[in-house]
Amino acid sequence: MDVVGPGLESLTMVRHGESTVNAAGYPGAAEFSSGTRDADVPLTEKGAGQAAAAGKRLAEITPGFDLVLCSPYVRTRETARIALESMDAPSPWFDERLRDRENGILFGLTRSGIMLRYPREYRELGRLGGFYYRPPGGESWPDVALRLRAVLREMHGHVLVFTHDIAIVLTRYLFGELGEAELSAQTTAQVRNASLTRWERMDSGDAMRLTAYNDASHLD
Repeated sequence: MDVVGPGLESLTMVRHGESTVNAAGYPGAAEFSSGTRDADVPLTEKGAGQAAAAGKRLAEITPGFDLVLCSPYVRTRETARIALESMDAPSPWFDERLRDRENGILFGLTRSGIMLRYPREYRELGRLGGFYYRPPGGESWPDVALRLRAVLREMHGHVLVFTHDIAIVLTRYLFGELGEAELSAQTTAQVRNASLTRWERMDSGDAMRLTAYNDASHLD
């Protein structure tokens, strides 16, 4: 059964540009955040440039977009605002179901930080695996997939979405392109900042077909 309704003609998903957290890098550190809420992490200057480049690339896609959706987080809002300056497209609707995964008490911690501060959770993560593990106060990957299922069913026409790496990878999972084992083997970090992933319906009644994944040629 198709995850989306028959009215969806194409879906283009864009990961936000480089954020301050993406750029910092914390090798060997226990933390990668200095107290900023995940929702408030902004783009870097480089990330803003990536968003502009993505916008120019998106403007070349025909036909244009009937609907633009965006995660409400600052880094995705900034990416959408900059990219849409180059395009003739509708104003974005902000949808909380497109936000990044909630990590609960583990937010801001690296793998070594989790092992150091929450050894019991670290063991549980190892037992369940990254796909099904739900941190206290946070979400598992299937939790994110459930909210994505809901928003996908409401899409129609040609849709553009500004979102996060996990949403892009899990959309591939929902479309039957990746299984749990394949998801566990590939990290969301493989989805580059400001990259484009696109599905198209070639003929009426056909399933959505992946035509571009993690495409960052406009950045190179």
